[in-house]
Amino acid sequence: MNPDSAAKIVDTVFQVLIDGSKQDYIGEKISQLEHSLQAAASAQKASADEETILAALLHDIGQFATSADQKQMLCDASALTDLDPTALDGDIERQISVGVTSHERIGAEYLDRLGFSSKVSALVESHVPVKRYLTGKYPEYYETLSAASKLSLKYQGGPYTREQVQSFENDPLFELKVQLRQWDDAAKVVHLKVPDLESYRSMAIRHLLQQQQVSC
Repeated sequence: MNPDSAAKIVDTVFQVLIDGSKQDYIGEKISQLEHSLQAAASAQKASADEETILAALLHDIGQFATSADQKQMLCDASALTDLDPTALDGDIERQISVGVTSHERIGAEYLDRLGFSSKVSALVESHVPVKRYLTGKYPEYYETLSAASKLSLKYQGGPYTREQVQSFENDPLFELKVQLRQWDDAAKVVHLKVPDLESYRSMAIRHLLQQQQVSC
């Protein structure tokens, strides 16, 4: 992958996020884009590494990366990667009023195929399992969720069992995954001023080029 190809992939991903600005963040009075930028800003403020910052920025991309008006961009990206633009179509129709079902898995797979690191994909895929973990480990956490988030939990498998909680705590990325969920939960502030999307462009391009070097 050369710098131009990396830049085109970032253009594709950022356009998905920009289109997210047309959608409300479910159950809140901010847009999906504002929510994503607030989560990324929290990661930056915490001096997180670039993979974690990008995961915070992109954690909800599966909510809208496979919508009908994104298919052409997926096809454009597939010219630069091995992404099959029809691979995720089965999930496009699986939508409920609280969002796209399995959006965390869809987003992780989408980013993985575009060349983002396994750590970015793992963190993106984790933010729903962490909600299940926290509601299983700390029942009081359930009461902090929005009405939409409580409803979506039912479709996401419900709180973890004691055995699932213990298994999740053995994950090497356990603490980071929980931290990402905390940034996600806090990213709901109306009119909060944070760095804009373009401020992450060079980071994202650099990340993709680094992954190419690692794979070689």
